[in-house]
Amino acid sequence: MASGIFALLDDIAAIMDDVAVMSKVAAKKTAGILGDDLAVNAEKASGFVSSRELPVLWAIGKGSLLNKIIILPVAFLLSAFFPVAITVILIFGGLFLAYEGAEKIYEFLFHRQHHTTQPVVEKLTEEEILAMEKGKIKSAVVTDFILSVEIIIIALGTVIEESLSTQILVVSVIAILATVGVYGIVALIVRMDEAGYKLIQWAGNREHSILKKTGKVLVLALPKVIKSLAIIGTIALLLVSGGIFVHNIDFFHHLFPQLPSFVKEFIIGLVIGFIVLGIVTLFKKIFGKKN
Repeated sequence: MASGIFALLDDIAAIMDDVAVMSKVAAKKTAGILGDDLAVNAEKASGFVSSRELPVLWAIGKGSLLNKIIILPVAFLLSAFFPVAITVILIFGGLFLAYEGAEKIYEFLFHRQHHTTQPVVEKLTEEEILAMEKGKIKSAVVTDFILSVEIIIIALGTVIEESLSTQILVVSVIAILATVGVYGIVALIVRMDEAGYKLIQWAGNREHSILKKTGKVLVLALPKVIKSLAIIGTIALLLVSGGIFVHNIDFFHHLFPQLPSFVKEFIIGLVIGFIVLGIVTLFKKIFGKKN
């Protein structure tokens, strides 16, 4: 009886060792998309008043977790019975990400004067601020859904030859790490200024204190970090979308073989993004006139 229990424990330990090794491999494979996920979500989670940053981020994080709970079983079922559907879903997701990236660039180039700043937000009513928050949360959760699909599919591809139980364990580990890791780092980024103010308070009147200097650096760095993340997030959207097209459509895969892969993916994402943006804008004008 005791020997049977020990044998079972040995089997469980061996399985967990295999899961740990394969999870490490899957994490390396998804590292790039996780970096893009971080940049995109940090940009989307910024721009709120200080007291609302963490509640908004918590709402997006819960949406992200729900996304993965929905995606995981569907991904396993499709992978087993209808694998072509995964490619179709990825391509439609790529179109949406390319559209988002192109729209951000278009808004920056042609409607920069309409971008609002923090003082303007303070003049809004509480209902308008909450409506704006809901809109940004919804947009962030939709984008996270597409990025989550990409992360889970890549992770699943690294263990596709393994048993179903191993696939479930490895991909679930990656999904949890993606959610906790990405949104944990985003929370640290958006609270940089608060941490800086705390350090300045702790330093008191000691002007040359390391705490005070560090606090000032954090406070001054946050706006620059947020602006950088807006740029990085837009580039990430186009790179991810371009990567989806390159890896899933033969025509794009063999196009411009002389170019570095990231350059090709960015160009393809950008071009397709503006094509989709043009189509969406045209439809809006047509249906807007009819209405």
